[in-house]
Amino acid sequence: MMRTLEEVQATLQAAKLKEEDLQPTIQCLSFGENVSSADYCLMELDDTLCKHIEAGQSLVIRGDKDERAVVCSGDKTYDLKIADTSNLLLFVPEGRTPDQLSSSQDGSQVAHAQIWGFCNSYWELRKQRPKVKKLKRLLMENPYEGPALSGQEERTENRYTMQDLLERIQASEEEIKTHLETLHACQIDGYWRVLDFDYEIKLLGHLTQLVDSESWSFHKVPLHTCLEELALLEPKEMIEHSLNSYGKRYTENDEVLYALDEDKVCRGVALMLLHNAIKFNLKEFQEVWQQSVPEGISTRLDQLKGVALVDRTSRPETISLLRVDDLPEDTMERFNHLFTLREKWTEDDITPYIKDLCGEKQTTGALLTKYARSSVQNGIKVFNSRRPVVT
Repeated sequence: MMRTLEEVQATLQAAKLKEEDLQPTIQCLSFGENVSSADYCLMELDDTLCKHIEAGQSLVIRGDKDERAVVCSGDKTYDLKIADTSNLLLFVPEGRTPDQLSSSQDGSQVAHAQIWGFCNSYWELRKQRPKVKKLKRLLMENPYEGPALSGQEERTENRYTMQDLLERIQASEEEIKTHLETLHACQIDGYWRVLDFDYEIKLLGHLTQLVDSESWSFHKVPLHTCLEELALLEPKEMIEHSLNSYGKRYTENDEVLYALDEDKVCRGVALMLLHNAIKFNLKEFQEVWQQSVPEGISTRLDQLKGVALVDRTSRPETISLLRVDDLPEDTMERFNHLFTLREKWTEDDITPYIKDLCGEKQTTGALLTKYARSSVQNGIKVFNSRRPVVT
């Protein structure tokens, strides 16, 4: 039954409300037929996401069956959680807000709107770090080992296009592309591939040896000459990919040049030396490392933050491979794993391994306060686990 104006006015009088204090247009809500709380889900959006939707862009829900769902825009990832509310939320498509109601009416009038659905919970979005650890795991199922030898066929299983990755990885397209670049991945025959470690180091070795033999400046490596000189050894596409992975492309006098990143090159050589060693005598490693890079480049231990760990307490001091990429993605699991490896950490040692866990406006200090307990050992501040370590 539709309520009349007289019925509304009687209700206002019973509630001791003055009609002149209200909008001249009074909305009356009624339930439509077959309304159910399961018909609709409501989602709360911030201003950024509202503008994203209003501009005609889309939001995508991603996650495998065994994973928590996330919502992704073009460049950000949001955790998707159900938030309960004590107020009943009504879905009224024809409802109007106060500013949409006409204020130029001579007298009061009644407008009717139907309720299409209702619920007492809604989806709440919170910006979070993209979950990209899985990306490396998928690509490592079939790494690219270089051109297939004569008579051999390359494996075609476990190869992924960008669309495949978008369906499997809980991250936005922009965040996936950024991490693919971090992994030095490249597109081969339409599939995204990471290079086999030995093959990537082999390509880097070809480049550094050529730079050394030609006495080029590390900041002025000519693309054309590299491709010509190394074409008999490796495909030109792979040589150019290696230059893109370890350097920055620029043009000077119509010639394409690369400025190789010394830190990336030093880190690549160090990974090669540490790859098959459980622990390496630190002093011996530093000597071999410096001898293994092109002349004019200086190696420094700070170049290895997040990929190698120095043990100053052992005699002699040692260094071992520990890459942040290989650590658990979950914050609690990450700390548990780190404290399994070492009972006490200095802030300088642990920071590279937890920095990527920080959310917006969060610091590594705040993470350490929450998940670790500090103490002073031999005049140095160290951190150990707040909780029993699960091995």
